[in-house]
This record gives sequence, structure tokens and C-alpha cells, in this order.
Amino acid sequence: MSTTYNVLERTLMVKINANGKEITLLANNTDYVSLTDIAKYKNNEDPRIVISNWLSSYATIDFLATWESINNPNFNRMEFHTVRNEPGRLVMTSKQWIERMNAIGITSKAGRYGGTYAHSDIAFEFASWISPEFKLYIIQDYQRLKQEEAYRNQLDWQVNRYISKLNYTIQTDAIKENIAPTLQPSQISYAYSSEADLVNVALFGMTAKEYKKAFPEKEGNQRDNATIEQLLVLNNLQSLNAEMIKQGLSQSNRLTELNRIAKEQLEVLYKNNQKALDHLKRLADK
Repeated sequence: MSTTYNVLERTLMVKINANGKEITLLANNTDYVSLTDIAKYKNNEDPRIVISNWLSSYATIDFLATWESINNPNFNRMEFHTVRNEPGRLVMTSKQWIERMNAIGITSKAGRYGGTYAHSDIAFEFASWISPEFKLYIIQDYQRLKQEEAYRNQLDWQVNRYISKLNYTIQTDAIKENIAPTLQPSQISYAYSSEADLVNVALFGMTAKEYKKAFPEKEGNQRDNATIEQLLVLNNLQSLNAEMIKQGLSQSNRLTELNRIAKEQLEVLYKNNQKALDHLKRLADK
């Protein structure tokens, strides 16, 4: 399965330490590693020459072409074959490779944190050409970083799942005070499950029962399997639903409004990644 990468859009800059050498990493849904920083291991004064020397190798461009063919549907294969079959010595710069091949695996960035960057798959291949030992140091700290990220993401998920459970009591209190008094005793338990499913449908598009039927292999309900983004929106929806109940809005009107809000907030989260995530986390904490 191929993946199309959105290169360096809305990135978060971090540093990894490879045996005392700092390597810049621009993290989004995918990681782009600074070839410029890696090249400084070999030539601190002019790393561009090191990168160009690596690119001016048929073995290198064959590897890059394979990566682009897998990950980039807009890769210019015709231009690659033209370059591959040109007579004489191969000379290639990162700028030429990017522009002529419509490449996305390597990119150049100006300004702050400027330099030549490459997808981690490619960066590790470059580091291996520079020094196998140095490559292992890079991978070692990169793996440490990924493990820390995984732990933080899991911790964030657990915290937000706990918050969503706490926020659920806000909704149940609103039901108890505003809906339950108008119902027969036999109807009250249904009212609580109905309101929980109202939020489920607004956010996930299905009730808890429908989810279990659609995904029998999954443990727990859709809330137990939700993403961090979904849990953040869930927290907000439960609080908003409680307020709407107090205002006496009908269930159908509340569903329409909550669904609109859910779509809007999820879109903001997915578009703006880390910035939006931090923003909605603050909203959830209020």
C-alpha cells in the first residue's frame, strides 16, 4: 500500500543526539531528517558537497527512484529514465533531483531550520553511506524519541479517556435534573443510554450497539477505541450536551448541532495537528 506524504507541512522541530552530534528532525505525520546535519559529520564547512556527492551515484538515485515510485504517485519516471540513461558522469544536486523528478522524499527548507531534509527512510540510507557507525547512533536516538512519543501519546489517551468518563457525570446530572423528572421510572435507564448514544452518533456515526455489531473483534466500545482527537471532542460534546439539555432543546436538535460541532472540531484537529491539539486540550481542561 502506498502513502502520499505531505512534505513539511505544519511541522514540529525536535533534535536527536547521535553520539554528541545534533540532528534536526521535522516531525509531522512523517519524519524528515536533516541531511545537512548528517553531512556535517563528514564535512562541517560545506555539507552541500557531501549531499551532492551522494546524489551523484547511480546506486543512490536508483534507491531514491524506488522510494518515490512506492510513495509518490506524481514521481516523474520518464525524467528519471532520461537522467539514468544520459551519457557521461552523473552530477546531481538535491535541488535538481527535487525539481526534475517532482520528488517528495527529499526537500529543501529555507529560513529557520533551513537545509536539505529527507524522509527518515532516505536519511538513514544517507547516514549509512556517511558512516555505518554514525547511522547506528542516529537510529538509536531516533528510536528512543519514538518510544517517548508513543508513551506520551498513550498517556494522553489515558488522561483524556479518564476526563471523558468524568465529563459523562456532567451529562448524567443534567439528565437527572432535567429529563428524569418527566419520565416514568421504567423509562429513566433508557434515557441515560439514549443520551450516551446521542453523543456516540454525533461523533462516531453509530450507537454502542451498532458499533459492537460492526466491529465484533474489538474489545470495549467505540470510546475505548477512540483516537486522542476523538476523545478531546467527546469531552466537549458531553459538556455541550449537558448545557443543551438544561436549555430544554429537543434531542433531534441537539444531535444536529453536536454532529456539526464534532465535524468542525475534528477537522480543525486533523488540519492543524499539534497546534490545534494543544488548543482543544486547553478547552477540555476548562
